Amino acid sequence: MGALGTLQFAVGGADDRTMKVLQLHAGYRVPAGEDTVVASEADALTAGGHDVRRHVVSNPSELTGAIKALSLSLHNPQQARAVTAEIAEFEPDVVHVHNTWFALSSSVIGAAGAADVPVVMTLHNYRLGCLGADLFRGDAVCTACVGRLPLRGILHGCYRDSRLLSTVAAAEVSVTRRRGTLAGNVDRFVAPSGFMADRLVEIGVPADRLVVKPHFIDDPGPRSAVPSTSNEVLFIGRLARGKGLESLLRAWEHVNRAGGPDDIELAIIGDGPLADELREGAPRGVRFDGWLPRDDVIARMLRARAFVFPSAWYEPFGMVLLEALAAGLPIIVTAASEAPKITGAPESLVVPIGDERALAGAISSLSDAAVDEIGAANRDRYEAMYTPQVGLRLLEELYAGVLQDAGGGPLR
Repeated sequence: MGALGTLQFAVGGADDRTMKVLQLHAGYRVPAGEDTVVASEADALTAGGHDVRRHVVSNPSELTGAIKALSLSLHNPQQARAVTAEIAEFEPDVVHVHNTWFALSSSVIGAAGAADVPVVMTLHNYRLGCLGADLFRGDAVCTACVGRLPLRGILHGCYRDSRLLSTVAAAEVSVTRRRGTLAGNVDRFVAPSGFMADRLVEIGVPADRLVVKPHFIDDPGPRSAVPSTSNEVLFIGRLARGKGLESLLRAWEHVNRAGGPDDIELAIIGDGPLADELREGAPRGVRFDGWLPRDDVIARMLRARAFVFPSAWYEPFGMVLLEALAAGLPIIVTAASEAPKITGAPESLVVPIGDERALAGAISSLSDAAVDEIGAANRDRYEAMYTPQVGLRLLEELYAGVLQDAGGGPLR
């Protein structure tokens, strides 16, 4: 298996041909990174001259609607018929599936396969092998259901802390496997990182149909000043188990005792189930700003000194890492997943999971000269690897390769 960016599809000139792409996606009740990826890919393809149609439904937020949608999660005939009709009308060259849980159901994948259209599916999480979708339970990584029926996931109520709902989720996973819905209809599976791809193979995704294609983000624009002019280190994300916040706050206590860079402070942007607990035990020099509008978050990143990503779970990718790169920020990461490779972080800024002393040392090492040099290098990395232009090229290569394998389907 190789990274998509290094694969050489023998089609040539895919970027000057026009394709028709049908996206299928079930949006999250609270907008998430997956929704951003789907929209960004549609925008990049459209800007590149391709014809994109989006079949996007939203998972219901009210209880009655959610229960009804969950009851159809094994097979949703209405959505299957809708996708069949959409394909007949639009005549896409490629169907690109993103999230189908739970308002679409995997039946839409079968509908696309039955229409004899090449199917690409981006896997954004680990739901095929974990009812919680994140391979994390309690305070640690959990792979108890990987490669087997998710019975332990039911026992622990891993989907929404409910054994009943976990049973429904487990049935969907099991029936999808038994029917061969994915294996029989998806021509190419896509993972955003090599680390995630390896975990997906362990779960059972066929390695010979799995490629790696990183995500991308829009350019936030230039900084108004270099990082060394700021004293603010940022954490941005959900305040929940697995994000490494407990370790980060303990590390900040070490920074305070060691007399780190002058007047440095940690700003935590986000909210979640640990918010009250973390605020109560936070050391000096830590500020909690809650959720902020996206434009405000980007503006803060463009003014910050550094970004810290202390995650302890198997992050599939981490879109916020790209935002930090684009903002020209030095990034301190744990070695939990692909974060060091995505960011190209120097060894001094990669720390073991849960090692607060190492994390404190990395934070304290960020001298003015270091933050400016590393920040500039990170901005260069963004421009070389994660812009919409690069993302468009990789999508075109992905689709062209699938079409070639399918017998050179129509490229209009």
